[in-house]
Amino acid sequence: MKFYSSWSNSYPKSSPRKVEGGIKAKTKRGAIGSTWWSKRWVSVLDSFGWTNRLERGRRYARAGQVLDIKIAQGKAVADVQGSRSKPYDVEIMLAPFSPEEWDRIIDSMSAKAIFSAKLLAGEMPENIEDAFSEAGKSLFPTSPKELTTDCSCPDYANPCKHIAAVYYILAEEFDKDPFMIFRFRGMEKERLLEALRKKRATVEEETGGGLSDVRPEDDEKPGDEEITLASFWAGEGDSHVSFDIAPPEVNAAIMKRLGTPTFWVSNEDFGKLMSKVYAEISRRAADVAYRDNEDRLTDQG
Repeated sequence: MKFYSSWSNSYPKSSPRKVEGGIKAKTKRGAIGSTWWSKRWVSVLDSFGWTNRLERGRRYARAGQVLDIKIAQGKAVADVQGSRSKPYDVEIMLAPFSPEEWDRIIDSMSAKAIFSAKLLAGEMPENIEDAFSEAGKSLFPTSPKELTTDCSCPDYANPCKHIAAVYYILAEEFDKDPFMIFRFRGMEKERLLEALRKKRATVEEETGGGLSDVRPEDDEKPGDEEITLASFWAGEGDSHVSFDIAPPEVNAAIMKRLGTPTFWVSNEDFGKLMSKVYAEISRRAADVAYRDNEDRLTDQG
């Protein structure tokens, strides 16, 4: 039965059949979702006033009543085991953005280097919703009317507990891969990344390497003391100079932006392998740097 909005919270009481091998929500109590974007998805659902229905759906999700789920462009389909012998068919649809709308969104994303860097590194920027807002769109639904749902169960209320369970499993699918949210809105990961690479390259050509995103630090006046060649090599002079060695905000960002090289013939994922290598090199470099500094302090003490 297809639903467009909620009009009833009444439902017959029944117990679902126990199943094995279902998709169980990771959390046993409290909120579902571990990343900011899955929590945002759940908070949007909560804002629609579906408290009773969502509660029953949450119990279904934690019991593993959702047997499987598939996310496609603009919709998610799932099988949910209820009280009857045959699982119910659930479909949740969210209107995908048009190619023209996505083009405006990607223009907004590519205008900020940090958005492109994080997305190309497989990460979700915390303020990515700003890019959608600037394009006049919203990544997440803003009204229950944007969600069209269908469940083969006899329950007339919307969302029924089976649809509600799928909402929560969707949140955990988004946890696993944030690009599933974009797919839900009609954009595949590879298409998005390729468009970002092209648009970002154009932006950097026009702005001289993307330096427009860099905010100049406050001007600092140099010390008054005179530095001579002898004092420079002796380490004398301004004692306030310090260095902060920290891991990059996005690991192996440049490598991820460039993508897999044409000469790579191994079956192993190039991006994942090199990310581990870059992270290990960075860690060891930091260890060496701090160890050398500690050794110098010990010698001076």
